[in-house]
Amino acid sequence: MGFDPAGVENEQYTVPLVEEELKKGLASARLKTSIKTGKLRIKTPDRVFLEEIEKAAEKVGDTLFLSEADKQVLALALEFKSAGKDPIIVTDDYSIQNLASSMDIEFKPLTTFGIKFRYVWTLFCPACGRRYPPKKKVRVCKVCGTGLILKHVKEKPVRS
Repeated sequence: MGFDPAGVENEQYTVPLVEEELKKGLASARLKTSIKTGKLRIKTPDRVFLEEIEKAAEKVGDTLFLSEADKQVLALALEFKSAGKDPIIVTDDYSIQNLASSMDIEFKPLTTFGIKFRYVWTLFCPACGRRYPPKKKVRVCKVCGTGLILKHVKEKPVRS
């Protein structure tokens, strides 16, 4: 969406799955040039950090919204943060922003204003009121069979 690694002084990284996604789009030439010139590096996050992201996503309910590439980006940022660095994720994806915010990882949107509130999500049965943790496998209420809807149960303003 218009991000040009050549215009940034800091070290820049992305993950293998984002590289795969960008190879298919218009950003392919910019990606290749950035990698060849050393402005952008590809790094796979350590499995430990991917597992931490999975747990955190489950806790806030963003599991349904995050792709594997999104999780890799968040895990890499968490890995850098754990190493004492101050990573900034550049993204317009609200679910990435939501989870990053909940983990005190800085983010910068590109073409949007970014999130204003941090949400915790739940699956809710509109018929009997039962709540379920938001997981991909559960789509209908186990008690009454009604289709579940996703709703936020907590919100907290994002620090500016």
